[in-house]
Amino acid sequence: APILFSLRAIKSQEEVEQMQRACDITKAGFERVLQFVKPGVMEYEIEAEFMHEFLRRGSRGFAYTPIIGSGFNACVLHYIENSDECKAGDVILMDVGAEYGNYASDMTRCVPVSGKFTDRQRAVYNTVLSVMRGAIKLLRPGVSLHEYHIQVGELMTKELLDLGLITAEDVANENPAWPAYKKYFMHGTSHFIGLDVHDVGHWHEPIQVGHVFTVEPGIYVAADDETVEARWRGIGVRIEDDIVVTKDGYLNLTEKIVKTVEDVEAVCQGKTLAEAS
Repeated sequence: APILFSLRAIKSQEEVEQMQRACDITKAGFERVLQFVKPGVMEYEIEAEFMHEFLRRGSRGFAYTPIIGSGFNACVLHYIENSDECKAGDVILMDVGAEYGNYASDMTRCVPVSGKFTDRQRAVYNTVLSVMRGAIKLLRPGVSLHEYHIQVGELMTKELLDLGLITAEDVANENPAWPAYKKYFMHGTSHFIGLDVHDVGHWHEPIQVGHVFTVEPGIYVAADDETVEARWRGIGVRIEDDIVVTKDGYLNLTEKIVKTVEDVEAVCQGKTLAEAS
């Protein structure tokens, strides 16, 4: 098994091309959904739109059970019921990915049901996007995955302090085994991806050229969190891209899937991708 783990973790050019195709199909599905989302649609209808587009483009379907969580459901990490109505004012978290040629893609994007984020939603979204961009820059050959996750935690800590969701006192008194930022970002930032969405790889070894990782920070404020103002509660945002580690940097397989606030809002409001960019 350790030998196979090493073989699977280092992707050849042909494997990267298969994963790029899977990500391109996911992109097409997301663009279709952006035109479909509006108040009153059901989460399972969005799932069906993704599936339709995946199948018509040669994919066998989802690489994993899709997560379509609107409103409070976005704060549930592995919400897969996809059974609720999407309501005006809510954000929909979509964690989906197509499979192609046995290889997985893994994307998360968040979309405002009404076509426009509220100020609070926008603030959380941009915070997550900032941490994501910082995390991607840390994925380099020779870096320890353990240290990488610590550094991403430091990025998130600073951002949560700026948002006011945690305080300097929270950080000063934190348990090192469960830092203060974990209250709102309780999962890991990255995992191997390839033949499986959570693919095998050696976590104790340094990052190598040819490794492919997800990068997926998130912030989740529970609906019943009485330690923060009510205006923050029930907001769940995660943004996720698929990153190939290269000798001189990285290749983002999902880079062309719109993810800035401005682009997402523009496409939701009926503008073309060219107009959004």
